[in-house]
Amino acid sequence: MTAPLEGIRVIDQTQALAGPYCAMILGDMGAEVIKIERPGSGDQSRTWGPPFIDSESTYYLAVNRNKRSMTLNVTHPQGKELLYKLIDGADVFMTNIATNASLKKYGLDYPTLESLNPRLIYASISGYGRVGSRADQFGYDLVAQAESGVMSITGHPGAGPMRFPTPIADMTCGMFTAIGILGALQARHTSGRGQMLDMSLQEGHMTWLENYAGAYFATGENPMQYGNRHPQIAPYEPLQAGDGRWFILGVGSDNTWQKFCAVAGLDGLGQDPRFTTNSDRVRNYDALMPHVRQALLQHSADEWMQILREADVPVGKINSVAEALADPHLLERHFIVELEHPTLGTVKSLATPVHMSATPLRYDRHPPLLGEQTEEILHELGYGADQVSDLRQAGVV
Repeated sequence: MTAPLEGIRVIDQTQALAGPYCAMILGDMGAEVIKIERPGSGDQSRTWGPPFIDSESTYYLAVNRNKRSMTLNVTHPQGKELLYKLIDGADVFMTNIATNASLKKYGLDYPTLESLNPRLIYASISGYGRVGSRADQFGYDLVAQAESGVMSITGHPGAGPMRFPTPIADMTCGMFTAIGILGALQARHTSGRGQMLDMSLQEGHMTWLENYAGAYFATGENPMQYGNRHPQIAPYEPLQAGDGRWFILGVGSDNTWQKFCAVAGLDGLGQDPRFTTNSDRVRNYDALMPHVRQALLQHSADEWMQILREADVPVGKINSVAEALADPHLLERHFIVELEHPTLGTVKSLATPVHMSATPLRYDRHPPLLGEQTEEILHELGYGADQVSDLRQAGVV
C-alpha cells in the first residue's frame, strides 16, 4: 500500500511553525518534502528552547519529521538557480517570506514561479495575506490570537485576556494550508494548472469564532468571557467531586439531562420547568448550578465517572499532559510516533490524526539535522562531488 500523496514533491521554504507543521502533514501523507534552510543557522525554531535534546530543540523536533533538509542561500544567484531547478520538478512550493517586496526581490513571487512551472501549487503563509492594506505587516501567533477576538473571550469573567497555551494560530493556519494544498492538487487533475494559495494567520485563527460570530451576527451583542462555562449548553464544564478532584460533565441534550438527574438524585430538578430544556438551563444557569455542584459532592471523581458512563452521560477525566500521552487507547491507535535519530536516539512525536484504510499515512524519516541531505539532493540534480565542494566554499549551500 502506498501513502495518499506518494509521488508528490513539496519544496518547503518556510520556518517556525505554521509552514513546517503543514509540510509535516504532507510528508506524513507520503509526499516527498525537501526543507530549504539557511546555511549555518537553519530554521529559527531549531534555537527555540529550552528544552533541548543535546543541541536540537524539542520544538523543532515536534514538527519536522518526514522531510529532507537542504541548506541553500536563496539570496545568492547560484542558490536561486538551484532552487529554481527544484521548483521546476516540484508539485508544491511553500514560503512564509514576510513581504511582497521580499518575494519579488528574491524572485520567489507567484508570477515568477508560475512562469517557470505552470503546474505548481504555490502556498504562501503570512500574517495577513498577500493583498489588503496590512499585507506587508509581520504576523505572529500571539498577535493573531489577540486580533482575532478569541483572546478577549478566553479566561474567567472579569479577568484579563488569556492566551491559548499552545501556538494554536500557527497550527490552525498550517492545517488550513494543508487542506488548501490538497484541494489545489485535486483541481489540477481537471485543469492541468497550479494556483496560488494566499493563507493568513489572522483569518485562520478567526475560524475559532464560528459559533460566537454566528451569535454576534444575529444579536449584535459582543460575547463575554465565560471561563470554563459553555455559552450555549448547560451544564457543560469542569466540576468538582466529593474528593475535591475535578472532572468534565457534558450534558449536551435534554435526554441526557434527564439521565443525569436520575443518577444524581435530582429527579425534582429534572421536572423543574426552569430547567426542562437546554435553553431554560442556559437562561437560568445561576439558579441551576448550585444544585448540580451540591449533588456532585456525593461521590468521588472516579465513582462519578463510572456512574455517569453507565448512564450514558458524557464525562471525562481531566488528564495531565503525562497522563494524556500515556493513554492506552491512544497507544493502541499508534498515536505516538517513534523514530530513530542519528544523534539523539529515539525521538517521539504525535501522529497526524488521519487514519486511512487503503492508503495509510507513514512515518519513516526522523526530523533532519541541518542540511543532512544537502549533498544527496545535489547529486540527484546532477552535481558531482567537486561541484558540491565549490558550492559549499562559495556559501551557496
